Amino acid sequence: MVYVVTRFDFRAPGAGPEERRDRYRAALDMARYAEETGHDAVNLSEHHASEDGYLPSPLIAASAVAAVTSRVPITLWALIAPLYDPVRLAEDISVLDHLASGRVSFTFGLGYRPVEYALHSRDWRTRGARLDAQLETILAAWRGEPVGDDPADGSPRSSPTPRPFSGPHPLIFLGGGRAAARRAGRLGMHFQPQVDDPELTALYRAECLAHGHRPGLVVEPVPGPATVFCAEDPDQFWARYGHHLLADALGYRAWQTGAGDAGGTRNSFVHSDARTVDELRDEGVYVVATPDQLVRLVRAGDLGLITNHPLCGGIPVEAGWESLRLLGERVLPEVR
Repeated sequence: MVYVVTRFDFRAPGAGPEERRDRYRAALDMARYAEETGHDAVNLSEHHASEDGYLPSPLIAASAVAAVTSRVPITLWALIAPLYDPVRLAEDISVLDHLASGRVSFTFGLGYRPVEYALHSRDWRTRGARLDAQLETILAAWRGEPVGDDPADGSPRSSPTPRPFSGPHPLIFLGGGRAAARRAGRLGMHFQPQVDDPELTALYRAECLAHGHRPGLVVEPVPGPATVFCAEDPDQFWARYGHHLLADALGYRAWQTGAGDAGGTRNSFVHSDARTVDELRDEGVYVVATPDQLVRLVRAGDLGLITNHPLCGGIPVEAGWESLRLLGERVLPEVR
């Protein structure tokens, strides 16, 4: 059995407005195709202050994906929650929950780049405490309880509307390490550990029980490549498009090792030490394989997750379509 995710972050170094528009539009067509060919989820990510145009508005993008699909789950890994106003975030998620009929799940995280907090005039040092307060407000709002300040005219406080479509609220995970495990356990929420560490899962479950909650879902990282492409000729694919994959890897590493680093190496979606296309290919974080090779890997149990990233690092749209169609027409029919 293999789990297949199509992922978009819209990183595209040097893209102009028209190209970027076209890539957003292509992503919607690709999301629709992913649903039609049985992909398990469409994933959207969030980062800010990125010169290559990394997606800063995952809620808007998720609404667009929900509008062109009807069944495929949509996941946000991860929403940098402390950058948002909690009441507005509760409202926006509720509306999205209705638009998508409950298909969108969210992983709330703290992020790992201080520059993103500075951009939004948020205090980096108090981000954990802010997330605690946000969650209390958001959950209260979804329960229909009054939130916010007392009105100046003396009228009663009110609660945001609409209430979520999902009951009691959309599927929410808290992502991170030990602090996130404790926070999720204390609040009785689901947990997504940032690394494959049984101690984090054990800590989360212990915290749930200590606070009178039944442990929820735990989505642990799946070992394997961060990104998988399918090509008839992998050598040719690497020669033509390897620099786009390298741009993606270098972009993540710049965040992991730059000034003000806050543990990004452990929090980032991609962990690569490669500095050339050849090194990247040998490393195995980014994999390009033929349809037959992928089928063999899945059947042998060596590949349990295919994360397809068809617009990775500014790769041409037609190349992304080639990989996506080979997965949909040559791989999935053989392994489902």
